[in-house]
Amino acid sequence: MANLKLGKLPDRTPSKITITVNAELSQALQDYAALYRETYGETETVAELIPFMLMEFLESDRTFAKARKGGWKSETPTAGLSKS
Repeated sequence: MANLKLGKLPDRTPSKITITVNAELSQALQDYAALYRETYGETETVAELIPFMLMEFLESDRTFAKARKGGWKSETPTAGLSKS
C-alpha cells in the first residue's frame, strides 16, 4: 500500500448534543449572534455559532491542549452524545 502524506481522515460523523441554558446565557448568545450579523453582514443562528465558539474555547485552553497532547483520555463514556 502507498504511504500517502495525508493520513486517513478522522471520523466526521456529527454528534448532536442537547443542552439547557439559563435565561442570561440565552440572551448573551442571542446578543452575540446579533453582533456577529452587524460585524460580518451575515446571519448565523446561535445553533450554527455554538460549535465554532466551543472549538475556539477548547483550542485556546492551553492546559487542556497539553493534557490531550500528552495522551490523556477521558475515562467517562460520552453520555449525552448521539450520532446525528
